[in-house]
Amino acid sequence: MKRFILIFVGLLCFTLLSALPAYSDSLFQKAKSGDAEAQFNLGICYLNGEGVRQDYNEAFRWFKAAAEQGDAKAQNNIGICYLNGEGVKLDYNEAFRWFKAAAEQGNAEAQFNLGECYYNGRGITQDYNEAFLWYKAAAEQGLASAQYALGLCYIRGKGVKQDYNEAFRWLKAAAEQGNANAQYNLGVCYYNGEGTKQDYNEAFRWFKAAAEQGITEAQYWMGDCYYEGRGTKQDYNEAFRWYKATAEQGHAEAQFNLGLCYLNGEGVKQDYYEAFHWFKAAAEQGDSYAQYNLGICYYYGQGVRQDYNEAFRWYKAAAEKGITEAQYWMGNCYYEGKGTKQDYNEAFRWYKPAAEQGYAKAQYNLGRCYKKGEGVKQDYNEAFRWFKAAAEQGNAEAQYNLGDCYYFGEGVKQDYNEAFRWFKAAAEQGNADAQCNLGICYANGYGAKQDYNEAFRWFKAAAEQGNYRAQYAIGVCYEYGDGVKQDFKEAYYWYLISYRNGYTDAEQDVKSIENKLTNQQKQEVQKRVNDWFKTHPKD
Repeated sequence: MKRFILIFVGLLCFTLLSALPAYSDSLFQKAKSGDAEAQFNLGICYLNGEGVRQDYNEAFRWFKAAAEQGDAKAQNNIGICYLNGEGVKLDYNEAFRWFKAAAEQGNAEAQFNLGECYYNGRGITQDYNEAFLWYKAAAEQGLASAQYALGLCYIRGKGVKQDYNEAFRWLKAAAEQGNANAQYNLGVCYYNGEGTKQDYNEAFRWFKAAAEQGITEAQYWMGDCYYEGRGTKQDYNEAFRWYKATAEQGHAEAQFNLGLCYLNGEGVKQDYYEAFHWFKAAAEQGDSYAQYNLGICYYYGQGVRQDYNEAFRWYKAAAEKGITEAQYWMGNCYYEGKGTKQDYNEAFRWYKPAAEQGYAKAQYNLGRCYKKGEGVKQDYNEAFRWFKAAAEQGNAEAQYNLGDCYYFGEGVKQDYNEAFRWFKAAAEQGNADAQCNLGICYANGYGAKQDYNEAFRWFKAAAEQGNYRAQYAIGVCYEYGDGVKQDFKEAYYWYLISYRNGYTDAEQDVKSIENKLTNQQKQEVQKRVNDWFKTHPKD
């Protein structure tokens, strides 16, 4: 959900004129003779350097002269001088006193400024109720900054009961007068459907209005609208442009998203170095997702030299903020001893919170810890529980292990039908161990009708991925003609691959089948085996 931005400090309103007065001797003489209007106008001239050198001290002097005669506009302006320490020593108490004097005469700018004093506790004890009342008085006179502030009071429930409908009404009034912050927050209302019906088109329109006035948050959300295609046609080029403009202003989330654009080549040519640069900029500002992605960069050496220590450091920063993926990677670092000393207890500790948040990879790894008794007491029931949680999310490793649990009756009652079901789910995702076990199920009629053809098909799929158990099984199929025409040369071929791949139990079968082949046949097969290992992985 998009967030509202609350800006109260720095919105103080000077009372100005629709046409700035020009300095003249006549104006000076009138002011000198005690004409309050002339004194106020002369203060404006000095404040803005109109026809005279800018001089805050002189501006203050002439505002004060008019203010002491009861001129509300001057009273408001002298309050700002005291509040900002311009032309006079900073004094919040005096600022409050003069704002109050002008506000009680109905000056809208002073009413707003008095609201600011109450809201921020400047010159008076903080009082949201009073702030709300003065904002409302000014807002009802049409002052856009007060309408904006009033809208935020309704959003936050400060000085008034939270009411998004009223917030929307006042933000809209201010936005239509061109108040940039109100335009941004009005966009948020439309985007989230708060105080009004959700409308991405209207959200985009108001974000754009605010963005073009330089509101950083609005520029950031323009990038998001273009990236997601909300309120406008999806356009990665435009998304990149707005993210870049915002990122260069130091906006951490925009820096992170800009990094993603470079990482994925969206709206710009893929560039890991630029991705790393922007992730780092955001990470150093504390953006947790950027910290996680920076860890990934260091771990895999993307855009920077591979450095497991740095990867661990940034994973840790993100993990401690609750980023699930980072917690998972902390577990991996401890499990594998990368960037830190190997520690199964710590691996288990980090996998657990990620798993409890529903992260499938962490759930699988937590199950593995329970199954092997790594970092925790061995517990097949817990292993089964976590494998099942991950398997149901589609994690192939977990599906394979869940199949094993059912096959061997570990943590659950033995059930070949369920074992077959989960082996099949993992096998269809390309898991070689599951493909091999699915072949075993078909070969033996476990959980499915015995079918040597299907057994052979799945053994072959696993064998091509380098699974030496499946390679051995194919050898058996060829030797005995199960699911395929009997062929001793092919049997020798697969037995030999399995043996050279590390399956020592195949040695006897290699020797046995050699006795059924001529020397020429053996040489031909051995050459094919050598060629196979040039293009296929080892298990």
